[in-house]
Amino acid sequence: MATLTIRNINAAVKDQLRVQAARNGRSMEAELRAIITDAVNTKPHHEVNLAEAIRRRFAPFGGVDNLEAHPRVPVRNPPVFDY
Repeated sequence: MATLTIRNINAAVKDQLRVQAARNGRSMEAELRAIITDAVNTKPHHEVNLAEAIRRRFAPFGGVDNLEAHPRVPVRNPPVFDY
């Protein structure tokens, strides 16, 4: 088992931890172990393809597959910086 040391904890946070631990019938150390274990073991949010997310979001409104492309517009020439 590893040992962790956490410094500079706000006194109010420590008091809240003490109360929470008492409510759960645990020591502060056991409460912290439970909190850290729960935080690490939470199921990670799987990343969604952005295009697929947009497609799903707008599907109820008719989708995005039939949208017309924005017409191309000419771009001005870049500035010349020769002096």
